[in-house]
Amino acid sequence: MFGSEKNKFLPATWEEMLSRGWEEIDIVLVTGDAYVDHPSFGVAMIGRWLESHGYKVAILFQPRHHNAEDFKRFGKPRLFYGITAGNLDSIVSNYTGNAKVRDTDTFSKDGNPYFNKYKKKSERRRPDRATIRYANLAKSAFNDVPVILGGLEASLRRFVHYDFQQKKLRASILTDAKADLLVYGMGERAVLNIARLLETGKDLKGIDGTCERLTEKEVSVRGFPDTTLILPSFEDIKNDTSLFMYSEQNVDSHARSLSEIPILQKQQAIWVLQNKPALPLNKNELDKLYALPFVRTPHPNSGDIPAYRMIRHSVTIVRGCSGNCSFCAITRHQGPVVTCRNKKSILNEVKVISEMPDFTGTITDIGGPTANLYGTSCGIQSCKKHDCLYPKVCKNLKIDEKVFINLLDEVSALEKVKHCHVSSGLRMELLLKTPHLLEKIITKHTPGRIKIAPEHTEKEVLKLMHKEGPDLLPKFVKTCRDIAKKNQKEVNFATYFISAHPGCMVRDMKQLAQKIKKSGLKVRQFQDFTATPGTLSTAMYVTGLARESLKKIHVPRGDSERKAQRVELEKIMKKNNKNIRDVNR
Repeated sequence: MFGSEKNKFLPATWEEMLSRGWEEIDIVLVTGDAYVDHPSFGVAMIGRWLESHGYKVAILFQPRHHNAEDFKRFGKPRLFYGITAGNLDSIVSNYTGNAKVRDTDTFSKDGNPYFNKYKKKSERRRPDRATIRYANLAKSAFNDVPVILGGLEASLRRFVHYDFQQKKLRASILTDAKADLLVYGMGERAVLNIARLLETGKDLKGIDGTCERLTEKEVSVRGFPDTTLILPSFEDIKNDTSLFMYSEQNVDSHARSLSEIPILQKQQAIWVLQNKPALPLNKNELDKLYALPFVRTPHPNSGDIPAYRMIRHSVTIVRGCSGNCSFCAITRHQGPVVTCRNKKSILNEVKVISEMPDFTGTITDIGGPTANLYGTSCGIQSCKKHDCLYPKVCKNLKIDEKVFINLLDEVSALEKVKHCHVSSGLRMELLLKTPHLLEKIITKHTPGRIKIAPEHTEKEVLKLMHKEGPDLLPKFVKTCRDIAKKNQKEVNFATYFISAHPGCMVRDMKQLAQKIKKSGLKVRQFQDFTATPGTLSTAMYVTGLARESLKKIHVPRGDSERKAQRVELEKIMKKNNKNIRDVNR
């Protein structure tokens, strides 16, 4: 096992709990992923965070979900059960964008989504809407232990949302699960506050970064300021789906502005209250989080985890995103404030990685949600919009390319590091404003291809996606090729496109295909649009309304049209089919 003796896994079995001399557990964290004690896995990060503040934490990973027996493994938790579906929404994990059952799960042992070989739905390691199922089982095990929901699935399903597998709107996951509380966004501050309040016997009202369930009477008794945002109810939205766009627009703008105004939405008989967001961790706090004693490998009972293999020698250097693309939920979950780790913290983590037995000299990625947001900041600090890249890069966005360049130089200079790659997605419009960084990445830090996500080439589709116009991609490609030619290098691109996005027609895909072919680019990855919870693209999909103008738009929903759009990309890439990754299959 990598690491010193003090770097032990958090207990995942009764025996491991006893080996620590513990007679009880304070908090049991339940996850639909295998347990990988690595900072890229949310449950490990929250577990280590709580541990660092003195709490006894156990990990119940991929429990059997047919009865509550696994939930009794550690006895009765003293404080609470923390429930997460894992690093992904369980429906996204279990189904393709066209609602076909996936036969792999990169967060499970050997990539196998089943407990046994029979591939029955009831035997999937991660049940559909896992958060709800796990919460119910936790209550069945010990009905007087608080159940706290968290993670991506809970965060993005906290209000009325669309479920693409069921093809219907659903009420808040908090009310469906009948849990005691829901933590939204990055949960370090909220979950620590919850533990401390339960420790002292206090109630869980008004915690920053949480959502509560309230009865009609409780809403009346609590009283809320006149500024409280009351979203359309579940019944109202079901009767008039155009209200879903209104609701999502308001949730989105409040999230990006870090608004402290309470939000209420009635589900069936119960109200959901969103308290003001927790403050994002600052640089120093983020550094401390990543310095916690992670073992950095899968738990022995987890086996080989494909998702771990991809990130084991990578480093996250930035949290949050100010891009606000329509189809992306990063801003709503991680927040719009970009927090960059200090260089010393990153270098220390690289040194730890370089001591791993399987390290061969390559740091596979220095990045995050968007790698080249590292070193950026807002010049006015008081902005409530946090929409820094649309329709053009905001004039108030401060970009310091030297910070990233110096970081890459110092990582590369470390004794055991032979190569340092930037494999995360890169924003083209930012790279064009940082020519020295772009040249640095092309000549020294590209793992074969520069990873970019144009998503589309057509003006109206890009506008609906909340992306810069069609001139950006050809300008970026030409700039990269000019840099490569000057340095006698070859530059290749790993491009990502989306077909069947709301507002996109077959003719748009034909135009896209022609432009890609003409430019000499190769499609390495593409996907039919997936209507996942928590995005404005999904609101457009459900309502058929444009996000800004609210004008009617065409929405490709049927399988035949979605396939017709995808085929336009496939036709021009027949010679390179072996290199195409279609994530719908």
